[in-house]
Amino acid sequence: MNNRIFQSIEESIAVKRALLADTAFMERVDAAAQTIIKSLQNGGKVHFCGNGGSAADAQHLAAELSGRFYFDRPPLNAEALHCNTSYLTAVGNDYGYDYIFSRLLRGTAKRGDVLVGISTSGNSKNIVKAYETAKEMGIVIISLTGETGGVMKDFSDILLNVPSTDTPRIQESHIMIGHIICELVETDMFGKK
Repeated sequence: MNNRIFQSIEESIAVKRALLADTAFMERVDAAAQTIIKSLQNGGKVHFCGNGGSAADAQHLAAELSGRFYFDRPPLNAEALHCNTSYLTAVGNDYGYDYIFSRLLRGTAKRGDVLVGISTSGNSKNIVKAYETAKEMGIVIISLTGETGGVMKDFSDILLNVPSTDTPRIQESHIMIGHIICELVETDMFGKK
């Protein structure tokens, strides 16, 4: 057997054990779910953003809310900000890549919405620009980052910083945390599965 397989699984489990041992972290996960629930119940929207693998996670989590997670129920107002490639290439070309999320947020969001930014480093410039816009607009910011939280930490209303500096291990935890939040939102809003 390839030892790297065993080692990767062990490393992933170790990060999740650290999360499991951190009661304050689990309380922040619950706070993130409750914040999303409150926004949705008040007619708000959940906007997700990320780059690369984190963009895939952003789109995945938005789909879990807008589609379904465990059971059939009404769709929830959630979308990833990077899904329109014509928009991305136009704004990236005309204004710069750093503005792809902030510009769309300004056009589609309102006070009381939630912005979920996903970045393993916490330093993605286009997410930080979106956070600046979100602060101006009265949008609540939830961040999924790596250990330090990076620059995004200073803008976050709720920081979910995974205790790791290893990108794959952080991303594995981000999708787990995102799934937990989606489950809490769905069951709290629509009843048990």
